[in-house]
Amino acid sequence: MGEALPKRIQWIWLISAVIWLLVLSGITGLIGFLVPRWHWWPWLTIVAIGLTIIISLGMLISIPYRYRFTRYQLSTLALEIQSGFFTRKFEAVPISRIQNVTLTAGPLLQWQHLQAVTIETASTSHTIDGIEPTVADQLRDQLLKLAQEARDE
Repeated sequence: MGEALPKRIQWIWLISAVIWLLVLSGITGLIGFLVPRWHWWPWLTIVAIGLTIIISLGMLISIPYRYRFTRYQLSTLALEIQSGFFTRKFEAVPISRIQNVTLTAGPLLQWQHLQAVTIETASTSHTIDGIEPTVADQLRDQLLKLAQEARDE
């Protein structure tokens, strides 16, 4: 189904996983520091280390699968977004419900020359991470044009 994200998005996901590893390691270190001083249960440090390892490995291992199963496709009726490996998620955003389309790029996305497209309806928002800027501009223009045509009908 549909368009794949650029391969460079995997670098963004890898860096995000490393940042989470550093944050979780810092929290684990803080717990390890506070356990003897505040007379907490000694097993809290072991649990924190275990959770840090499990979460970090899960994030790192899932990158290729996340990339493989993240797709989007635009039709005249809906924008279809597919994601997930273990829990597959298929979303269809009706064109007639789209109210706003926003393009954003944080520091990591800017570094890889990518943008995130956020599609907002009255009740929810849906984001496609890491699209080439020219493709993101075209997608935004197509979505807004189709949404205007659907409202005019």
